[in-house]
Amino acid sequence: MQVAIVTGASSGIGQSAAIQIAKRGTGVILTYQNNESGALDTVAMIEKDGGTAVALPLAVGDSETFPAFRESVVTALRDTWQRDTFDFLVNNAGFGQMAMFEDTTEEMFDTLMRVLLKGPYFLTQTLLPLLADGGAIVNTTSSSARPSVLEPGYSAYGTMKGGMAVLTRYLAKEFSPRGIRVNSVSPGPTRTRIGGNAFEHYPEVIPAIAARTALGRLGEPDDIGMVIATLLAEESRWITAQDIEVSGGYNL
Repeated sequence: MQVAIVTGASSGIGQSAAIQIAKRGTGVILTYQNNESGALDTVAMIEKDGGTAVALPLAVGDSETFPAFRESVVTALRDTWQRDTFDFLVNNAGFGQMAMFEDTTEEMFDTLMRVLLKGPYFLTQTLLPLLADGGAIVNTTSSSARPSVLEPGYSAYGTMKGGMAVLTRYLAKEFSPRGIRVNSVSPGPTRTRIGGNAFEHYPEVIPAIAARTALGRLGEPDDIGMVIATLLAEESRWITAQDIEVSGGYNL
């Protein structure tokens, strides 16, 4: 059985991606930071459909913990799937925070950088020896980094997500001799817990977002999760180094 690692899979896009990947017959190691109950819910949903999943804690913003996490992955691979490698990595874990440029503090900038850019960079490096040849990586970026969707207040967040899009192309280049494909997805506004569960607390903003979206609604986690699963699958075997916007035509 093939195995995928999906970071930040206790809710939202990561949870959907883990479930959709499992539906395609792949085992899943999913990570969480604070929301253990959500991660266990993800495992339960996968197992209910006949799949196999293991939840492991991971603080993506703390790179010093990565070697210990790798050992946890080695143990899970051996004990659950009798393997010493995995096939797919989804760098999804993150958070959203906004501030106008003049109000952005160094602390906020550094936190975003550690979680959204430095963390995935060095986590991928740490796990790379375990990633099987012919595998695939998908990075979650954001439409906030695209020229057509620039919103005031996201200069730091968008910069980090833009960095991930550039990193995607470099990894695709460097990993190609091993047959490893690397792509990214750029979600538009999506109903997740991002920004302190903003869409649940401020539902009045949803109609305006839907009005700016060509397909006329807010994105749902499965809209992105299914694309992530597809990019890992055999039908995407000739796609690499691409950043795919998944936004329903936001700001089109």
